[in-house]
Amino acid sequence: MKVQVLMFYQDDPKKCTAAKMVKFGLAQSIKKIGNKGMVLDPFSEKTLIPQDKSLINSIVGIDCSWNLADRAFSKKFNGIKRKLPPLLAGNPVNYSKLNKLTTVEALSASLFILGFSEQSLELLDKFKWGHTFYELNQNLLDEYSKVENEKQIELILKDYGLL
Repeated sequence: MKVQVLMFYQDDPKKCTAAKMVKFGLAQSIKKIGNKGMVLDPFSEKTLIPQDKSLINSIVGIDCSWNLADRAFSKKFNGIKRKLPPLLAGNPVNYSKLNKLTTVEALSASLFILGFSEQSLELLDKFKWGHTFYELNQNLLDEYSKVENEKQIELILKDYGLL
């Protein structure tokens, strides 16, 4: 699956996971989002499910500061918008906080849910803490990758005490 990032350059460049993915050829930096690009948007009404795979040709991460996320995501983007189901951050800055993911964590999770687990783990391998994100969320990611509709996500969250 094609992985793309739209970068706002709002965070410390040394800690920017999107820049590191681009540097290693794991993602492509873009200026415009195509109509078949799936935009990871934490404010979207719809949650990503495996069936979304048939609608898209790329996954787009918006790389911005969490402090400015509401402003960044209020811009009009092309593409199909989806939020991720709840996951725990594995990065050192927001460790174990629900839904405070880095760009690489969000892209990796979406790849996993859509059935690209090998590519998902390849992204995380470039980060010292990447395995931590996967270990914290392995069971959830496995469950999310099998759902057939958004209602099933609620059942999973109840089972894990997250709802």
